[in-house]
Amino acid sequence: MSNSYPSTVTVGIGALSIEEVVAVARYGAPVEISQDALEEIASTRERVEELAQDPTPVYGISTGFGALARRHIPEEMRAQLQLSLVRSHAAGTGPEVEQEVVRALMLLRLSTLCTGRTGVRPVVAQTYAAVLNANIHPVVREYGSLGCSGDLAPLAHCALALLGEGEVRVDGGDITPAAEALAAAGIEPLKLREKEGLALINGTDGMLGQLCLAITDLRELAKAADIATAMTVEGLLGTLVVFADDLQQLRPHPGQADAAANILQVAEGSEILAAALEEFKKKQVQDAYSVRCAPQVAGGFRDTLAHTALVAERELAAAVDNPVVAKDGRVVSNGNFHGAPVAYALDFLAIVVADLASISERRTDRFLDVARNRGLNAFLADDPGVDSGHMIAQYAQAGIVSELKRLANPSSADSIPSSAMQEDHVSMGWSGARKLRKAVDGLQRVLAIEILTAARAIDMREGQPAKGTGAVIDALRQTVQGPGTDRYLSPEIEETVRLVKEGALVAAVEGAVGKLR
Repeated sequence: MSNSYPSTVTVGIGALSIEEVVAVARYGAPVEISQDALEEIASTRERVEELAQDPTPVYGISTGFGALARRHIPEEMRAQLQLSLVRSHAAGTGPEVEQEVVRALMLLRLSTLCTGRTGVRPVVAQTYAAVLNANIHPVVREYGSLGCSGDLAPLAHCALALLGEGEVRVDGGDITPAAEALAAAGIEPLKLREKEGLALINGTDGMLGQLCLAITDLRELAKAADIATAMTVEGLLGTLVVFADDLQQLRPHPGQADAAANILQVAEGSEILAAALEEFKKKQVQDAYSVRCAPQVAGGFRDTLAHTALVAERELAAAVDNPVVAKDGRVVSNGNFHGAPVAYALDFLAIVVADLASISERRTDRFLDVARNRGLNAFLADDPGVDSGHMIAQYAQAGIVSELKRLANPSSADSIPSSAMQEDHVSMGWSGARKLRKAVDGLQRVLAIEILTAARAIDMREGQPAKGTGAVIDALRQTVQGPGTDRYLSPEIEETVRLVKEGALVAAVEGAVGKLR
C-alpha cells in the first residue's frame, strides 16, 4: 500500500475521507469500529425497540416497504419481514462488479451504520466489519440499482452474505456459498430484527464508493495529462511561452494555473525547444488550440474534479437511511437516499473525461501528419510506405474517444418510475458510476498512446529533452523500445497503459523535477 494511505481505518461517528475509502477498497486495509460509535449504535437501538412495541405503525419497523408501506406487520412476523426484504432485493443480474467496488460499498454501509442513526444493534456493524476484514466479498451484479432508495440490489447482495446466504468470493478465489465462507472465518451469521434489513440496503454507497475511486484515479490522470502535453510541446517544437504564470492569472481559474505550471515544470530546460525557438518565432508564430489551450481544458477538468471531491466529502459525512433515527429520537421517513447529488457529480466527470481525452487524441494526430508535425516522418514511421509507424495507434485512440463521448451522455437525465409509482423519480446514479469506470479506463489508454507517440517523436529529434520529459522516456524505454521499423505495437501500448495506471510515469517525472500540482 502507498504511504499516502492509512494501514488501518477506524470507522466511527464522523466522516471517512476519500483516502480511507480507497485504502480499504483498493488496498485491503482492515477496519475497526470506534467505541463511541458502538455506544451510539446501542443507544439508538433502544429507541427502535421502544417503537417496535408501539401499536402505531412505524415505517420500516412495523410496516411493509415502498408501495406496501400501508400494511401493518405483527410482531411475530417482523423478523421474516426483514429477511424477506433482503432476499427479495438481492435481485442483481449481469456480470460481477469489481472487488474494489464491493469493498467500497461495504465500507460505506458500515460507516452509515456507525453513525448511530440507522437503529441497528451493535452486532450488525460488528458482523459487517468482521466480514470485510475476512476478505469475504459478496458477489454483486452489474444491474439492479436505480440510484434511489439507495443502491438496493447491490447492498442487498452484501446483506445477504451477512446472513449466511448467497454467493461470495474469499480473497478473490472461486465463488463459494456465503455460509461456508462465514463458517471458515468463524463468523456467526446474522439473524435480523426490526429495521435491520432495511438499514443494510438503503444508501448511496455503491455510487459513492465508485466516485471516490474515480476521483483518486483522475487526480493522477490530471498530472499524466500535463506530462503528455509537455511531451507533445517538445516533440512538435512548440512554445512554452503561453504557459507563463502571469498569463494564466489573467483568467484566474485555479486548475488552469496548476496545469500550466506542471507543463512548464516538465518541459523547461529542453535543448530541443531552445534550438527550435527562433525558427518557431519566424514561421510558426503560435501553436494549435490542442496544444496552446491545453491548460484551459485540463484546468476545467481539474476544477470539475475539485467540485466532485467536495460532493463526495459531503456524502461521506452523511447518514443515508430511511427511516432515520434523528438525534432527538424521532424515527422519520425522509428522502436522503436519493442519489441525485452523487449522480450529477458522476455524470459531470464523465463529460470532462471525454473532453480531456478528445484534446489528447488531437495532439497525437498532429504528430502523424507531415503537414503539421514540423519535419518528422509521416506517421513517425521509420520508412514511410514500408512502415506505418503509429498510424493505427491513433485509430485506437479515436475509437476510445468516440466511446467516451457516448459515455458522457448523462445517466441522471433519465428516470424510470418503480414500486407501483411510489418511487416515481430515481437518479440512475449507479449507472453513472458504472459508465464512469469505463471512461476512466478509456482516458488512461488515450493518454498512454499520446505519451508513447510523443516519446517516439522526441527520440526522433536532435538534442537533449528536458529533465521531466527525459525522465518519462527513460522510464518507458526500460520496457518499450525506441523508434525503429514496425513492430507488434499492441504490447507496447498495453505496457504504456500499465505505467500510466500504476503512476510510474508521474513518479519518474516527480523524481526528476519535483512534485507536480
